[in-house]
Amino acid sequence: MLIARAVFVALGLVLVWQAVIVIFAPPTFMLPPPADVFAALRDRPDLWRVHAVTTATETVIGLIAGAALGIAMALVMSFLPPTRQMLLSLMVVSQALPVFAIAPLLVLWFGFGLASKIVMATIAIFFPVASAFNDGLARTDAGLIDLARLYGANHARQVTVLRIPAALPALITGLRLAAVYAPIGALIGEWVGASSGLGYAMLQANARSQTAVMFAALFLLAAMSVLLRAVIDLLTRNLTPWVPETVR
Repeated sequence: MLIARAVFVALGLVLVWQAVIVIFAPPTFMLPPPADVFAALRDRPDLWRVHAVTTATETVIGLIAGAALGIAMALVMSFLPPTRQMLLSLMVVSQALPVFAIAPLLVLWFGFGLASKIVMATIAIFFPVASAFNDGLARTDAGLIDLARLYGANHARQVTVLRIPAALPALITGLRLAAVYAPIGALIGEWVGASSGLGYAMLQANARSQTAVMFAALFLLAAMSVLLRAVIDLLTRNLTPWVPETVR
């Protein structure tokens, strides 16, 4: 359903885009017509065969690493409450430094290959996952916690049996957000320094005033984000049957 809605919205945007071209007739170097963009996709197979594959690889690995790091950090804060304030401060500080600002350093430390892009994607992704999961773990129904204490459950047991299942909907929300943010870190890394990827292709096209190629790369990036979000929805659909979605 998500992919179908995305295709429907994309078609509507293309129609509006074509209408703008017909009515205002902007120069093609500013806004190329949709036909030129689709022609770029057709005539530049390296965009989707090489550059899109590179960005997708960086994004998926970064998404997995960032989600794992976010989940682990939230669990540590829940199992070890004394670490909560310190790790929360660390999370805030990590987001106070824009990825754009530290991207050159990460490229310097990890090189121009996949590693630096994966690290950037991980940094961009782990915060929404850790923040959402931590909020879910911290907001478990107090009545259930009191009942567990009444039956003698220790803190670790409360987290395992009550807090984690109750926090799964929040974790799923964090993963859905992360799927949308995932390509951003990889793209920023490619802008700073890379030899392939959609960000690299966009920089090369910009230097040559190939606006249609830039739009084609953006189209592939948007399609990648939608596909990632659809995969997350598919994988998490049956994780919380006790909390059905009431809005369809």
